[in-house]
Amino acid sequence: MKLKKIVYDGIIMGLAVLLIRAYVVQAYKIPTGSMEGTLLIGDFLFATKFNYGLQDPFQNRKLVKWGGAQRGEIVIFRMPVERKDFVKRCVAVGGDLVEIRNKVLYVNGERVDEPYVIHRDRRVYPPLKLDDRERYQTIWEQGNLKNAGGHVRDNFGPVVVPEGYIFVLGDNRDNSYDSRFWGPLPMDNLRGRPFIIYWSWRWDIPILRVLPKILRGDIPKIEIRWDRIGVLM
Repeated sequence: MKLKKIVYDGIIMGLAVLLIRAYVVQAYKIPTGSMEGTLLIGDFLFATKFNYGLQDPFQNRKLVKWGGAQRGEIVIFRMPVERKDFVKRCVAVGGDLVEIRNKVLYVNGERVDEPYVIHRDRRVYPPLKLDDRERYQTIWEQGNLKNAGGHVRDNFGPVVVPEGYIFVLGDNRDNSYDSRFWGPLPMDNLRGRPFIIYWSWRWDIPILRVLPKILRGDIPKIEIRWDRIGVLM
């Protein structure tokens, strides 16, 4: 009887963990520098998964929808062009007019105050030479501006975000692959919202190369960022 109870308790606990991970909270690791200096490579986050609806854990769709991303909110999402989850900042929602002029973001004609944004490249690329705004909008929605023969990083738009979509950008604005390049983000792709950094460290070598070095006796330098642990988002 005791063994049966242990097995039963283990099954219940396993199901509970799966349900929590699928619908309530999930851990994420920041793999790239596109959100520096808000989020750093090596930050580990807990994210809530119920902010925008009930997600089908097996398909890229919402079973039940509620709420929506707000301007200025950091969101976790499934990128349309890759089957991976990424973290960016929502800067505009459906119906908003978005434009970037010489690295400065404008939404609905007003300059957006973004104290969290960093620019590490002094170069300013000129706008894409495409005067037909309707064609520009169409090419952008199709995610093909990156192939239109010019630059969209520092001068972009104007475009209107379609209803049911949002516009996301990285805070490390000169080094982020985001809605400027691959188009608007469907609301169904939203996975959740980070709420706390539970661990943060910096390695002096890529994480995938750590084990071979340790086996050779070459212990990598590790820096734990104590000041970031427990920071609420």
